[in-house]
Amino acid sequence: MAELASHQSFPLYVTRSGQGWPILCLHGHPGTGRSMGVFTEHLSQRFCTIAPDLRGYGRSRTSQRFQMEDHLADLMGLLDQYQCDRTVILGWSLGGILAMELALQYPERVSGLILVATAARPWSDHPNISLLDNVLTGAAGLINWIKPGWEWNIETFGKRSLFRYLIQRHQPTTYHYLAREAVYAYLTTSQPATRALYQAMGRGYNRVPDLAKIQCPVLMLMGEQDRHITAASSRETAKALPNCEWECYDQTAHLLPWEIPKGLLDRIDRWLADYPEVTRLK
Repeated sequence: MAELASHQSFPLYVTRSGQGWPILCLHGHPGTGRSMGVFTEHLSQRFCTIAPDLRGYGRSRTSQRFQMEDHLADLMGLLDQYQCDRTVILGWSLGGILAMELALQYPERVSGLILVATAARPWSDHPNISLLDNVLTGAAGLINWIKPGWEWNIETFGKRSLFRYLIQRHQPTTYHYLAREAVYAYLTTSQPATRALYQAMGRGYNRVPDLAKIQCPVLMLMGEQDRHITAASSRETAKALPNCEWECYDQTAHLLPWEIPKGLLDRIDRWLADYPEVTRLK
């Protein structure tokens, strides 16, 4: 069910599915609520999943400049609109950063965190991008959009393109996700959204010293070969959180939910079973 949610006159496009305890699902950059389908299609069988397009992304586009802090105001307005007194927040990449910010600023509203490929002091070891990288990525992306998961394209262009830093398992199922979700996310991410993120990162974002304040249960999942937000930075965050379980998956990178979806969903299910208090009223 797709809806429009308003807060301070700015509309967020939202996909809400299922019934039960709310799980707020926050995408990365570039991304949209659709990008979280790998999680929401599974979790909505037992819970109410709420997956917004963040301000400046997807169908929540804007040409007006804004700051990263505005995302938090939008999300609190969304929770108020849906009368979510407490929620689990599942955040991927940028979504994980926003999830931690919400837990720091509004701890009474957050019952648990599931953090994927993210960090409170994110750093990258992505190599410099060449003209050839861009050409090969354009070819791989276009062909994959036309014929998703084609082995010839994966071998000829995909493994030589910038996809090699986003994924490690070059399998057809992963390329189907890239065709269905990644292209749309890239094309619908606005310049104001990119500017807001880069400005925040340029100021040296670091919330590690504050993480001891987050007392709710946390699950962190990361890819060992992540070049965008390194596994080392994710581990630093996990070790600074007082009540955190974490797992690092070999031969995966930043898009690990599209590389090993079943493994991640099984791990999330086990964590939810081990911490039933995150999905029930106090």
